[in-house]
Amino acid sequence: MISAKVELNQPLKQQRQFVAQTGSGHHMLLDDAAGGTGSKPIELVAAGLAGCTAFDVITILRQKHHQRVTGYEVRVEADQAERPPQVFTTVRIHHVVTGYEIDPAVIEEAIRLSEEKYCSVGAMVQKTASFHTTYEIVEEKAAWMKTLAAAVPEREGSHAVPRT
Repeated sequence: MISAKVELNQPLKQQRQFVAQTGSGHHMLLDDAAGGTGSKPIELVAAGLAGCTAFDVITILRQKHHQRVTGYEVRVEADQAERPPQVFTTVRIHHVVTGYEIDPAVIEEAIRLSEEKYCSVGAMVQKTASFHTTYEIVEEKAAWMKTLAAAVPEREGSHAVPRT
């Protein structure tokens, strides 16, 4: 079961600032645009979507396909309906994968699996919004990665870097 609670932070003032606590015991401030001291709740939906798909994709890239990922970022932008409830109507998701000899077909498969099978936040958001997903690969330029890759012979069907 997933749980959370919010509590008005300063009940005797006019502000609408809340302290949120997740079921796992983590805290964060929630606020509106006027107060500006914490995230707006709808921003947390976008962050949740970015995090959900990021966990899926990085796991698939590293564990299933043994890609040499050295950096990874997911950016989410969403358009909302003009009238309440202002649900997401269009979501743009951009993945930036940094690494050494990253296979584009593997990235596309990882993203597809996340969007169609694994990401629970995405499954909920897709009820109201269309997704437009893009990605880019940034080739790792760090000398240590090239040295390590040259020193480690590739095994057929595997791109794993042994731990030392």
